[in-house]
Amino acid sequence: MRHYEIVFLVHPDQSEQVPAMVEKYQGMVTEAGGQIHRSEDWGRRQLAHPINKIHKAHYALLNIECPFEVITEIKTAFKFNDAVLRHMVLSRDEAVTEASPMAVAVAEEKAKEKEAQQRREAKAAAEAAQRAEAEKAAAEKPAVEEAPAEEPA
Repeated sequence: MRHYEIVFLVHPDQSEQVPAMVEKYQGMVTEAGGQIHRSEDWGRRQLAHPINKIHKAHYALLNIECPFEVITEIKTAFKFNDAVLRHMVLSRDEAVTEASPMAVAVAEEKAKEKEAQQRREAKAAAEAAQRAEAEKAAAEKPAVEEAPAEEPA
């Protein structure tokens, strides 16, 4: 069996269907006795140039090992699926299993977003604690000094 790398772009309105599509194509490979070496979901990304007036697409990557008949079946499925904007199938000499540079970049982006979110939450918690402390101090201290009332003479 040969090794292949498949990248396909899905219409951004159909992004929620990508996991089901990937599962379907993986099922086609495994049913024929093939193997999935790597499967990556790169998410929605800006296109280099518009395709059918669409500026973003959902990217997915599969590295598989299977007979050629399965590849023709997958290509046919891509052609008849309107959600797939573009696809590319490359023949590889060997299985590629390490994470792609794109997947590493996506993971780094998610880590940065998570770190920024944690910083925002910590800042909000510190501000809330500071406000609570100020309110407590204000409640303990009278707002106006009470002076003894003067009696009219």
